[in-house]
Amino acid sequence: MKKKLKIVIISGILIILAWLSNFLNYNPLIFKTAMIIAAVIAGYQVAISAYNTLKMKVISINLLVTIAAVGAVIIGEYWEAAAVTFLFAFGSYLESRTTAKARNAIRNLMDLAPNLATVIRDGKEKEIAAEEVEIEEEVIVRPGEKIPVDGTVIKGESEINQAAITGESVPVRKEKGDEVFSGTINQNGYLEIKTEKVGDDTTFGKIIELVEEAQEEKAPTQKLMERFSKYYTPGIILLSVISYFISGSIRLSLTLLVIGCPGALVISTPISIVAGIGNGAKNGILIKGGEYLEKSGEIDLLAFDKTGTLSKGEAEVDQIITYAKSESEVLRLAAAAEFNSEHHLARAIKNKAEAELKESVKSPVSFETHTGKGVTARIDGREIMIGNSRLFKEQGIKIPEKIERKKNKLEKQGRTVVVVSEAEKIIALISIADRPRENAYQIAEKLKRVGIKKVVMLTGDNERIAESVAEELNLDGYKAELLPEDKVKAVEEYQKEGYKVAMVGDGINDTPSLVTADIGIAMGAAGTDAAIDTADITLMADNLDKLPYAVGLSKAANRNIKQNVAFAVLVVFALLAGVLGQKVFLASGMLVHELSVLIVIFNAMRLLRYSID
Repeated sequence: MKKKLKIVIISGILIILAWLSNFLNYNPLIFKTAMIIAAVIAGYQVAISAYNTLKMKVISINLLVTIAAVGAVIIGEYWEAAAVTFLFAFGSYLESRTTAKARNAIRNLMDLAPNLATVIRDGKEKEIAAEEVEIEEEVIVRPGEKIPVDGTVIKGESEINQAAITGESVPVRKEKGDEVFSGTINQNGYLEIKTEKVGDDTTFGKIIELVEEAQEEKAPTQKLMERFSKYYTPGIILLSVISYFISGSIRLSLTLLVIGCPGALVISTPISIVAGIGNGAKNGILIKGGEYLEKSGEIDLLAFDKTGTLSKGEAEVDQIITYAKSESEVLRLAAAAEFNSEHHLARAIKNKAEAELKESVKSPVSFETHTGKGVTARIDGREIMIGNSRLFKEQGIKIPEKIERKKNKLEKQGRTVVVVSEAEKIIALISIADRPRENAYQIAEKLKRVGIKKVVMLTGDNERIAESVAEELNLDGYKAELLPEDKVKAVEEYQKEGYKVAMVGDGINDTPSLVTADIGIAMGAAGTDAAIDTADITLMADNLDKLPYAVGLSKAANRNIKQNVAFAVLVVFALLAGVLGQKVFLASGMLVHELSVLIVIFNAMRLLRYSID
């Protein structure tokens, strides 16, 4: 960029000196020489670039400007040659500067990358480069220092600023056993961390890599513009040749070459993409590329998974209703049956058992998972089954009417109820509560404010719970008792109805529906590689309020792209009409052309300041 500035300054000074000699003591030779030198200085790099692209069989804007400048010198229009190359060089410099500002988000992220780490080796503290820390090595982080690795706190407690990862500036309390991320800042406490990931493998490293790649990804509109330019630019050269044979005016032909440059059109989309992705990255929203940013702007239906997305995902056993067994015995059997399960309901039962039973939970002799329904297990010679109504219906076990009524009553209250049986006899109901997040109550209204027409929920929970939650959150609809493949079908049905669908889930359990939807959005993915890899958009914070921001930003970027393209096309046609009507000439045409490029860039940079507040 400094080299571009030097070229602009030197060529500009020569043009000014040439004009001064013209007014003070006109000397044609000095004027001519100064203008030619100015044109050569400003146009040399342009000509080199034109030659290099021509070798690759690409007719670029640089070639058009080079032809126009050389032609102007040949016909004796030295001022026009100098003006065209100077304005193009000056416009290129301003374009580079403003584009660099649009890329500041990624640059600021990179500046946050920690360089040094203090580790404990041979019982002593040692300061080393962050990338040299080894897995499972102990790292010391003092107040005010950046955390250099992903890992788990093994000693100490502190408030951590996680803005670099999640976009949330409110510090998060971390203590022994909690996960911490590279690039975050330890605010006020002493921490010792056991290293799990270093360098590019950390969550922070993946964020930087993803944003860098995303800014280079091309949106559909950008690809269309590039295909258009591929044929448009040679077309302008042909038009210039035809106009010369018709009018006999070489000046008119050269002017057509200059003003026909589709510069603003070519840059109209990528600059908006860069600004939009940069804004998202700054706010903890990772958009995988221009294609996904543009497609997200077309979304009009948003489908939520319930557990861990609309709800807290922190299920707790709030009631155990027993039949012929003690509560502690039921809890012991249920926890043992769920011993090998990682389902959130299973975790709730195991947590309850760990908190209330003095004895440790035993692993079952045999264990079988019934996806989306429950589990069966053999414990102490007993056949234990635990799951929802579909599992018992599938196994041919009838739930007594009295127990069914109690189950229905609990489900109407928004509880998830699992049934427990021993040897095909119902022995208990376990009521589990997973309340909606606090900001879930306004989420439908906020999404509609940014342009979403319909907000729905797709859940594996039963009809009564789904109805209760959907009504409580004021959603537009729901589909209940869905297995993973059923969620895929539900998304496809919405798409057949004409909706552009975004699916919001955890990026792991909902992978099939995330992939099927027009846009897959993973929420609360900090530290989760699978979520970052799966989704088109990743919300690093476990915060529903980031979702309306992401949707609103995408829609704003789409509007921005359309504005830029429309403006660029209008300028090109206006200039063409002006040249053919002999109202626009070489220097003035180049000036308008460069101004149009800058206007497009400045318009795109408004996305860096986007906010829905």
